[in-house]
Amino acid sequence: MIITVKNNNTLIFDDFKFKCCVGKYGITNHKVEGDKKTPKGLYQLDNLYFRKDKFSKLNTRLKTIPITKNMGWCDDIKNKKYNKLIRISNKIKHEKLFRKDSNYDLMIPIKYNMIRPKLGKGSAIFLHLTKNYKKKTLGCVAIQKKDMLILIKLINKKTKIRII
Repeated sequence: MIITVKNNNTLIFDDFKFKCCVGKYGITNHKVEGDKKTPKGLYQLDNLYFRKDKFSKLNTRLKTIPITKNMGWCDDIKNKKYNKLIRISNKIKHEKLFRKDSNYDLMIPIKYNMIRPKLGKGSAIFLHLTKNYKKKTLGCVAIQKKDMLILIKLINKKTKIRII
């Protein structure tokens, strides 16, 4: 089963078609850290991370991991933990997962550049929430909460995402 993201604003899974947004500068074959582009390709999905204070029970077949205040995702090209989940530290550049906005209340890392990551090739590419499709992402794929709640019911750990 494959989720397909096409033409910068459509996410399709099975019979479902959702509006989405991608990186501010579109989709690319040549992702670079900080370029605000979404990487083209076929990728596995990671676990579902969620805010426990916002969701008590989730209907999903994915493994769920509560987001805590000290969780971050390393986007520091000088660090050996690049593109991995980390405990927040002032010494490591990172993307904070416990945020004031609701974008990461439900979030699934897309396994882009995660296995033996190449430094500078891009990190922290997630499928996450948005309330405003006009506000593009920094390279992630974002959908509305109501659509994410439908999607997480349908997908499982074998589901992949194709960005074209």
